[in-house]
Amino acid sequence: MENSPSSPSSTSSTPWAIIGAIVVVVVIAAVWFLNQEEPKEPVVIEPPKVEQPDPIVEEKVEETPEPVVEELPPPPEPVVVEHPEPPKPMLPTLSESDDWLKEKLPTITWRKELLKLVVDDDMIRRFVVFTDNFSQGVLAYEHSPLIKPSSSFTAKEINQNGEVVMKWDETTTRRFSLYVDLLRTVDTDTLVDWYFELKPLVDEAYRELGYQNEDFTDILQDAITKVLDMEIPKERLELERPSVMYQFKDQEYESLDDADKLMLRLGKDNLLVIKSVLLEISEKLARAREEQGAD
Repeated sequence: MENSPSSPSSTSSTPWAIIGAIVVVVVIAAVWFLNQEEPKEPVVIEPPKVEQPDPIVEEKVEETPEPVVEELPPPPEPVVVEHPEPPKPMLPTLSESDDWLKEKLPTITWRKELLKLVVDDDMIRRFVVFTDNFSQGVLAYEHSPLIKPSSSFTAKEINQNGEVVMKWDETTTRRFSLYVDLLRTVDTDTLVDWYFELKPLVDEAYRELGYQNEDFTDILQDAITKVLDMEIPKERLELERPSVMYQFKDQEYESLDDADKLMLRLGKDNLLVIKSVLLEISEKLARAREEQGAD
């Protein structure tokens, strides 16, 4: 079979078919490209927005000017005025001391009428000599600072179991009542002050007795202690009279020294008062002595 020649129409259609195919491919490619997901942009997380507070507007305060303080001069240092101790009163001489004591004695008791019991002659020497002897149990009557009682000692006869005995008459102790009243009404503070004020004269009188290195205050305390230590009999004591003088029938009491027997004759009630006052004086003497030693 013979090939027939190709027609012009088939030859001309071939290029357009190729172009159309290319166009279709391009369109398909474009469609495909457009349908792809766009790349995601990175997400940026912004920090939370913090609201800033309104700025504080400080009010302008007008400053008050500080007051001008004038500097005062420093106060002057206090002037310490030293008060010198008052000079000690001038003491009289030992031989002229009676006038000094006579002037002061009325101020020591409100029972001024009882001062008549005081011997106002050579008073300091009498006091020193009598106290020194008394502390040793001896009674120096001639140097007594007090006058003697006007009444004398008496005893009382009592019939006891058919036997007449002599007993202590308690009424005879009344002759010492005024002396006890004088001691009881004395201002003991003033008395102790006087003692230490007059101590130089007391020491002088004590040295006259031959004591050079002893303190008379020790002797005074010994005399007071002798009174305080005296025991008071519970019963009335029996007496006897072998001569003019009475004696204690009990030898225990008769053997006592004269100072102790004097205290027995004072009587129980009087002796209790004397003990009480002397105890007070003794304590004040000791206290004043310590204070002077501390100074």
